[in-house]
Amino acid sequence: MCGIAGYLNLGLEAEARAPLLERMTRVIAHRGPDDDGIYADERAGLGFRRLSIVDLKGGRQPMSGGDGAIRLVLNGEIYNHEALRADLKKRGCAFRTASDTEVLLRLYEVEGLAALSRLNGMFAVAIWDRRSGEMHLVRDRLGVKPLYYAAVDGGLIFASEIKAILASGRVEKRVDPRAVWDYLTFRYVPAPETVWSGIRKLPPAHILTMRAGDDAPRLIRWWDVPQAPPPAEKSDADYDEEFRALFEDAVSLRMRADVPVGITLSGGLDSSAVVAAAGGRVKTFSVSFADAPETDELPFARAVARHFGTDHHEVTIGPREFMDFLPDLVWQTDEPLADLASVPLFHVCRLAAGQVKVVLSGEGSDEILAGYTFEQWAKRWDDAAAAGAALPAWARGRLGGLAARFSPELAARRGLAATVCDQRLTAEPLCMTNYLSSAEKSGMLRGGGDWPDSLDRVRAAVASRGAAHPLDQVLYAYCQDWLVEDLLMKADRMSMANSLELRTPFLDYRLVEWAAALPPRLKAGRGADGVYRSKAILRRYAAERLPRAIVERPKQGFPVPVYGWLSGRLSAWAKEMLLASDARLREWFLPEALQRTVADGTAPSAGAMERHRLWNLLILEIWMRRWLA
Repeated sequence: MCGIAGYLNLGLEAEARAPLLERMTRVIAHRGPDDDGIYADERAGLGFRRLSIVDLKGGRQPMSGGDGAIRLVLNGEIYNHEALRADLKKRGCAFRTASDTEVLLRLYEVEGLAALSRLNGMFAVAIWDRRSGEMHLVRDRLGVKPLYYAAVDGGLIFASEIKAILASGRVEKRVDPRAVWDYLTFRYVPAPETVWSGIRKLPPAHILTMRAGDDAPRLIRWWDVPQAPPPAEKSDADYDEEFRALFEDAVSLRMRADVPVGITLSGGLDSSAVVAAAGGRVKTFSVSFADAPETDELPFARAVARHFGTDHHEVTIGPREFMDFLPDLVWQTDEPLADLASVPLFHVCRLAAGQVKVVLSGEGSDEILAGYTFEQWAKRWDDAAAAGAALPAWARGRLGGLAARFSPELAARRGLAATVCDQRLTAEPLCMTNYLSSAEKSGMLRGGGDWPDSLDRVRAAVASRGAAHPLDQVLYAYCQDWLVEDLLMKADRMSMANSLELRTPFLDYRLVEWAAALPPRLKAGRGADGVYRSKAILRRYAAERLPRAIVERPKQGFPVPVYGWLSGRLSAWAKEMLLASDARLREWFLPEALQRTVADGTAPSAGAMERHRLWNLLILEIWMRRWLA
């Protein structure tokens, strides 16, 4: 795990190249405190900060081939590098190191960018190919590792974190109003935009290529979640065995390192299943809030730790630790990210970093195997389909026509099932976070707002899945946006802030592709007993390996008691932050909108939506104070 940075075609004099790279990499030293390196020539430069995980003495970057024609920096891990190395040796390749970075370098020398399809890992890569004069930026399939870029003055600047691009001094710090607009709906800034005008995210599974002299970079997508006709159904026992083999191999691959490895354990189904697949002989790490029994998951985590005999460690945080971290939170995330769970995740990563350099976690399970409350939606979809089948053909046709107003792809199937209308039986697409509509935002912002509806992104992702089952449509949409910009962003930033590598076995691309073709009923659907369950295939795996209380407990997320504090100990703080005369959001929002949001969110009777909206504005205010000071 590391931090990378670089540039192309900036026209720098020789004496300015190294200082630029040093400024960019210094600000992301937390991503790689063990080593650093730079390379620069008359056209391109690469900078690197290393967190040594594999081949501790070798593997220095930027790495080059024998003739220096190719230079490469890699942030991440190629988990199948040993198998790839063995294959390359059979083809005559020689190696100087035992690192996964050199395996990627040799693969590129032999196969070019086509080699990407052979990689199993999480990675953000920059490849400077002097032979073609091209800089290639590559991001892994699911977007586990971040990569940002800015096209400036006919050139290119890029880095693992936005703060490194800003440290270059070549991009103006100017907030993008469209980003604020979308943030108010999602609580994060969706790709490809960032909160800064002119700086963009490289989307997952994309390659950016720019040649010296090009006016702009070119982007292509090199992988996508497959959408194939469903295969002939197998027995449940066959599906169970396929899942077991894929999942346990994904965990096994991610347990490999030349440094100690642990697991973050919430006590929920996902992280507990990772412990089970790892065999239990690991260090586990958990976090809880003081004086908040309603959100305390430690009894479940302890039960799993006892069951497998792990070397278990815990940290407890309270209101002071939570609040004190908020200015650092917005610094580490670069962009406003109002996910409350970021703070406990930071603290459990800090706990883990005292004993290991790598942890595994359960991110991605809900998005590929249908967690959350998808069992409820599965029942609604089944009920709608059953009702449609009972109607005469003329009625189904008319309802299908009505559905076309909302979801033409589904309506093409011409049945009542088509009236699910973007999965929700409503005209609005199902998405994880949806806090403010366009009309509500227009009524809050100074000057209103005429940006496209934020949910158009979700609708486009849904539409791209054609006439797939509604569950598969919504899971695909979740993986394009929510998973990347909230869950994986939070995981990367909170772990790397502690110089800790976090690995996600549920997002092994083989498992993701397999799950995409899995019959929906084995993700979220009705079991043989007539009960609807989420993550059915994972629950069956866990039933043979975990305590029953873990398997049957409902999804809780990462419970944080802060929302309850907004009506009590944090009420005065919230009012001061948003209503003070020097509040930064006064430049963006109408005074009455801020007053209404504070009043609604701090009221003793406030609901979850009112508190969500208030917290989103509080994080935006803290972010603006930290970054626009």
